[in-house]
Amino acid sequence: MSSGLLLALVAGALVGLQNIFNSKVSERAGTWVTTAWVLGMGALASLLIGLALEGRALFVLENPKPWHWVSGLLGVGVVTSLVQGVRRLGATYAVSIALTSQLLCAVLWDSLGWFGLEQVPFTGRQLIGVLVIIGGVLVYKGGAKQVEQV
Repeated sequence: MSSGLLLALVAGALVGLQNIFNSKVSERAGTWVTTAWVLGMGALASLLIGLALEGRALFVLENPKPWHWVSGLLGVGVVTSLVQGVRRLGATYAVSIALTSQLLCAVLWDSLGWFGLEQVPFTGRQLIGVLVIIGGVLVYKGGAKQVEQV
């Protein structure tokens, strides 16, 4: 559990940092060049690290379903949308909305058992947690408007 928590915290920090870097690259190179560069470098890094750590086992695939292969295409949507979101809303607001959307979708998919996930019953505690996060985003945005007016 603690290693999972640590990895999730690292992932969150890296996503936030990546969005800032991607936004800065996009200011100079454009959204599509940024997306191609980010995903291309990620693919190359994954291949090299995978080969170093797993060797030929990297290429052993155990009957993935055809729809599993679209995740790379989803990455294009993620990078492109976040680059534009950060540009238009700022890093904190765009990332908090993206993470809230990610949480809402994860709760929905867990609750329904979609995409091969084990079905997890939706509880009142989960609803309260989601509402608190949404409330936090609204408080943040409302607070930002008040600061701008001063």
